[in-house]
Amino acid sequence: MDAGMEIDDENVLRKHVAFFDRNNDGVIYPWETFQGFRAIGCGYLLSSVAAFFINVGLSGKTQPGKKCPNLFFPIYIENIHMAKHGSDSGVYDNHGRFVPSKFEEIFVKYARTNSDALTANELDEFVKGNREPKDYGGWIGGLSEWKILYYLAKDKKGLLKKETVRAVYDGSLFEKMALEKTNLSKKKHM
Repeated sequence: MDAGMEIDDENVLRKHVAFFDRNNDGVIYPWETFQGFRAIGCGYLLSSVAAFFINVGLSGKTQPGKKCPNLFFPIYIENIHMAKHGSDSGVYDNHGRFVPSKFEEIFVKYARTNSDALTANELDEFVKGNREPKDYGGWIGGLSEWKILYYLAKDKKGLLKKETVRAVYDGSLFEKMALEKTNLSKKKHM
């Protein structure tokens, strides 16, 4: 997909998280987050830790009415825009819509080795460059998201390509990774 293209959906952030709604009911439980991480090739430990922290961190923010905490830690996709953390890239606006200029800014400001990719060091600079003062939760959230993405999606040269980053924002990367893992698993069993 062309980096300048706009994505149709009003709320691209919903598309980003929908992959983890394994039963398509609009709610993501920790076991679904775990299953989603396993489907894209993460090990049991990373999948477990991610499921715990993601669901505990986002559940209360997305819960309709916020009457009483739900100990099953569901994430309600329709309210995912309410769980946006600080110290992020700004590529999603406060309503969960994709902001093309903010996406391009990542590569204009930080991609010095290759204009269409980020190295590990450039990614670190990018994450540090987005930190808001005393926003420790946002720092941890941003760092975790980007480090996991780099670990899972960098190419053989250690580059996180622009089209890969774009695909994570619109949610298509997760589907692609799951399909690749399934195809690889089938080849091993042949």
